[in-house]
Amino acid sequence: MGLNRRDFLKIAGVSSLFGLGGKLAWEVLGPGALEASTKPAPLTAAKHWAMVIDTRKFKSEADMQKCIDACNKAHNVPQIPGAKEEIKWIWLEKYGHVFPDDEHQYVSEAVEHKRFLTFCNHCTNPPCVRVCPTQATFKRADGIVMMDMHRCIGCRFCMAGCPYGSRSFNWGDPRRYLKEPTNPEYPTRSKGVVEKCTFCEERLAKGLHPACVEASNGALIFGDLANPNSEVRKLLKENYSIRRKPGLGTAPNLFYLV
Repeated sequence: MGLNRRDFLKIAGVSSLFGLGGKLAWEVLGPGALEASTKPAPLTAAKHWAMVIDTRKFKSEADMQKCIDACNKAHNVPQIPGAKEEIKWIWLEKYGHVFPDDEHQYVSEAVEHKRFLTFCNHCTNPPCVRVCPTQATFKRADGIVMMDMHRCIGCRFCMAGCPYGSRSFNWGDPRRYLKEPTNPEYPTRSKGVVEKCTFCEERLAKGLHPACVEASNGALIFGDLANPNSEVRKLLKENYSIRRKPGLGTAPNLFYLV
């Protein structure tokens, strides 16, 4: 369990009272204890993974960029210049592009001119899965829409089927643009395959949250949508949320609190 502010103040008070050998409270806690206290609790298996994006907690685009950088670093996502060949798992997009169904002339300027984190919605009814001829893209029992890049033949049917633009195609060898050091625990890609966000399935297998969630300072909340007592369900119950293009019937599993 993480260390909260009250517990920290108690320890700080004790250290002041008894001296603790002249050490400060944060020295008593040990290296990394305070940083660890801000990380989400370890995950267990879920029936239906989902994410809530509390856009109100992002104070600047720099805060959102931390989530993007964490994802890129964890998955060796290359930074290729140019919109045609760029590879993106998470990116920033304008309100009108993210939520075209919710755009109207009276939307507040604060929202209208704000950019939002955008990535794969891990739809309950994913059209990308239906059109893939090799089952390179498939949906797991826990709701995650996966991408097996070894089975991908580069037909890009999944890209045509995705109404959110959440997939990228490697027109060339993306490894040319990777900066050292890369993450040796995650494979690099080759020319001619599609890639996208996978909710950090490799981290979930270890009980870890997605990399973007850890970097979000509490703005991204990940959990089991099927569990009525989960944090994501609590947030959705207590707050108004919107999803991307809900009228298409894909039932996205990313929820935005605005």
